[in-house]
Parts: sequence; structure tokens; C-alpha cells
Amino acid sequence: MPTLSDLLQFLFAGLTNGAVYALIALGFCVVHNTMGIVNFTQVDLVSLGGMFLYSALFLLGLPMPLALLGAVAASALSGALVERLGIRPSRSDDHLVLIFLTIGLSVILRGVMKLAWGKNRMAVPPLTADEPIRLWGATLLPQILWILLLTGGAVLILAWVFRRTALGLCMRGVASNPAAAAIVGIDGGRIRMVSFAIAGGVGGLAGALVTPITTLSYDVGVLLGLKGFAAAILGGFGSFVGAIAGGLLLGLLESLAAAGLSSAYKEVIAFGILLLVLFVRPTGLLGKRKG
Repeated sequence: MPTLSDLLQFLFAGLTNGAVYALIALGFCVVHNTMGIVNFTQVDLVSLGGMFLYSALFLLGLPMPLALLGAVAASALSGALVERLGIRPSRSDDHLVLIFLTIGLSVILRGVMKLAWGKNRMAVPPLTADEPIRLWGATLLPQILWILLLTGGAVLILAWVFRRTALGLCMRGVASNPAAAAIVGIDGGRIRMVSFAIAGGVGGLAGALVTPITTLSYDVGVLLGLKGFAAAILGGFGSFVGAIAGGLLLGLLESLAAAGLSSAYKEVIAFGILLLVLFVRPTGLLGKRKG
């Protein structure tokens, strides 16, 4: 029978994983809301965040704060390049074509990472000293607190950008009516590139934050990205609030499944509940019903 401290341990673990899933889900939602597609290169932008952090630390010798900022900026630039060099030249407005294009670009990005960083697994140090913190009987690593803190900060910044800035207004305009946005002088191509950059930035942040407590490899973002995609669907695809709620809920479900059954079943239980929710409410928990 798990004790209260054990339950708190699982709760914090679930919130930590859920915060990472929420960041990835936000990246999916940003591109979807602007272009109406699922951007499957998001999973590789997560991997790139960890890879750039590794290179900034061990190849450039940067201190951790600068290395983290550099990793996020490089991931954002990579996202922008994906749109500018990989998506825009297709000159297609067919959503199915664009989705398959992102799948192909995802495979290419994974191959580039394999060539650049190799196939061996690597380790990245935590953001600060790894001295455990005791909180209400649970033992927490400082990296967990950094994940929760920086995720909350990223969410607040995104909310401010989309609700309080001209860029956010332009992005909402392009998402709502691209033709009308073009008539009033909004450059749809630039806005779509910015949306990919933002998705790359939040995905890179997720990868950079989670790799110190996992292992790093060229394909580490695949499973994380899949769970972020599931979180976006669970919360209601396209809803920013839903992405956050879906990520946290999915992380907690995984952790509680590990506590009640076994860590071997946590993913089965979590995705099983996801399917159950979608059977009952296909639009997700916070998605708007059509019709």
C-alpha cells in the first residue's frame, strides 16, 4: 500500500512529465491554429532541443543559462527553416499533402541528427546542482522544479504574445481567415514561419529540460512527441488551455498507473483512457463541438 509520501512522489513525477507533454502539445497547437495541419516535425524539434543543449555545453563550453537560451533559439530557428525550406516550396494548400510533407521532413531531420550527433546515447547535466530537496516527505530533484517553473513561464509568455501583441492578432487573423488577412496586408507566409518558429522554440525547451533526467539520442523526441500529440488531442486539438490540461492529465494518469499497477503498464493505461475519452467526446475535453 503506497504511503502519503509515495503518492506525493508519484504526483510530482506526473506533473513533471505532464509539463513536458504540455509544452510539446502547445507546439502542435500553434501550427495547427495557423495552418490547420498536424506538424509531425514537432517530435524532432524536441530532440533537437536536447542536442543543441549538449553541443552548447560540451562543444562551445557555454554556461548552462546561455546554453539553454541558445538551444531554445536554435530550435526556434530550425522550426522556421522547416517551414521556409520544407513546407513553403510545395505551394500546396491541401492539408493532407502538407501533413505527409511534415512526416517526410521528420524522417529527414532524424537522419540529419543521426549523422551530426551519432546514434550513441548521451547525457546532459541538470540546470543546477543535483542536490535532492525534501518536500512533505517526497524527494525532488531541482531539475523537476526547473521544469515546472520554466514551463509555467513559457505558458505565460505565449499567452501574452497571443492575447496582447500585434503578432498574436496577426496569427489569429491568418488562422481565422487567410484571404481577409492578406487583403489587409498581413503576410501569411511570414506568420506561418513564425508559428513554426514558436513551435520549435517550445519543443526545443521541452527537449532541453527533460534530457537531464532521461537519456539523449537522435530519436528521443519520438515517444515524447507522440505523448504531446496525445495530450493535445485529449485536451481538444487547437486549444491552448486544452493542451496544458491534456498534458498535465496525461502525465498524472501515467504516474498513477505506475503507482497502482506497474510502470510497465503506465503508457497502456494512459492511452487507454485517452481512447475512452475520445469515444465519449471526440473533440477532446475542452474542444468545441461542431454543428
